[in-house]
Amino acid sequence: MTNSQAVTWREPDVTVVGGGLAGSEAAWQLAERGVKVALVEMKPAAMSPAHQTPLLCELVCSNSLRSNDPSAPAGLLKHELRRAGSMVIDAAMAARVPAGSALAVDRFGFGREVTRRLALHPNVRLERRLLEELPAGPTIVCTGPLTGGKLGALIQRELGGERMYFYDAIAPIVAADSVDPAQSFRASRWAKNSDPDAESEGDYVNCPLDRPTYEAFVAAVVAGRKVTPRAFEEPRYFESCLPIEVMAERGEDVLRHGPMRPVGLDDPRTGRWPYAVVQLRPENTWGTAYNLVGFQTRLAYPEQARIFSMIPALANAEWLRFGSIHRNSYLDAPALLGASFELKTRPSLRFAGLLTGVEGYVESCAMGLLVAWMTAAALGGKTLPPPPLTTMFGALYDHVTRVRGPKDKFVPTNVNFGLLPPLPGTRKDSRKLRAAERAIAELGPWLAQVDGAIGGVRANPPAPAMASPTAGVA
Repeated sequence: MTNSQAVTWREPDVTVVGGGLAGSEAAWQLAERGVKVALVEMKPAAMSPAHQTPLLCELVCSNSLRSNDPSAPAGLLKHELRRAGSMVIDAAMAARVPAGSALAVDRFGFGREVTRRLALHPNVRLERRLLEELPAGPTIVCTGPLTGGKLGALIQRELGGERMYFYDAIAPIVAADSVDPAQSFRASRWAKNSDPDAESEGDYVNCPLDRPTYEAFVAAVVAGRKVTPRAFEEPRYFESCLPIEVMAERGEDVLRHGPMRPVGLDDPRTGRWPYAVVQLRPENTWGTAYNLVGFQTRLAYPEQARIFSMIPALANAEWLRFGSIHRNSYLDAPALLGASFELKTRPSLRFAGLLTGVEGYVESCAMGLLVAWMTAAALGGKTLPPPPLTTMFGALYDHVTRVRGPKDKFVPTNVNFGLLPPLPGTRKDSRKLRAAERAIAELGPWLAQVDGAIGGVRANPPAPAMASPTAGVA
């Protein structure tokens, strides 16, 4: 059955603009509640610098969804999303590839699954076109951090001021069979695998460097030619996703305390930790491509080929994709948006995803789900209570909507335990455990309130790695 055969209605109740994680999740959540949704996606009519396929929910790398352990912030948010019935997280679990405690996916399998589900939903009409005017009716804008062109100018005009931005970068991909096995070894940090019963040596391929090689590598990264922003663009990098050259410029040892840290990785050739290490993670189901973990970069392509070949295991590497950089845009959400993410000057227009000032694919998905629920409630003449501040849902909601003082500048954030209220009297070694337990305990009553207001809150079955909300917490 095609989408054109499934859809029998003419005018949508809500238009969702953008088919990334926020837009796809928002469209699904509305459609599941009987709302007629037009999901407008510009691909393949137009492609952004970060996209290569016409699939919905296209990721830039296999591990963009980060940790799957509920004792980690992103893992706890995933647990909350699964409890809330997230379609995107359910599709990600179906496309999972080994990556230790992280939720890594086959990017194309994941995108195909999300596209299939939405294209066949009878309450969704997938429209492949560039949108140059914002609809007059209820609309959720989920166009993401690369919003530009006429739509970007239109949104900027609606907002009545300049939009803010920072820079983000993506890591290179290497062909698996071009990695030298004699100069690398398989292992997960501290010997943790995604399957505790597996007999494999680990989910990651590790490329060790001795001290002279590491120091030469850092010097080359610092000296290498970079792709620079245009003269009128001031670079503002997100601290959790810094390009490797920015880290290298901050000090010779920064990389080996960051993405090249060797702790917990015993080199079987020496029985010791290497001086530094580059980790490679599966990029697809077949294991034919690897992503260089944490190696997002703005080095020029020829420089990447030259400098990364200094890593012994990658001396003869075949590069399937080089790293690149792009500008991310976001709104001053606390000043411009209301409690339901509606534009204060035009309440029929809501925003979701990275444009609201959250950082990360999982966070974007969470905002898409939350805004969809609030939109469904508004269509029924109701208002949803905000999620508890003790949950990751609530922490993100508070970050986006909380009014700040003149000295407290609004900047993007991803989920972290620092966003949650403190737990007085809790020991440092059990703080994350207690915070995760509290979040999960207080999520249930709020979901019951949502179900009473708009219905349809059907939690997905827990994934094996998520069976215990405090699994893996020290």
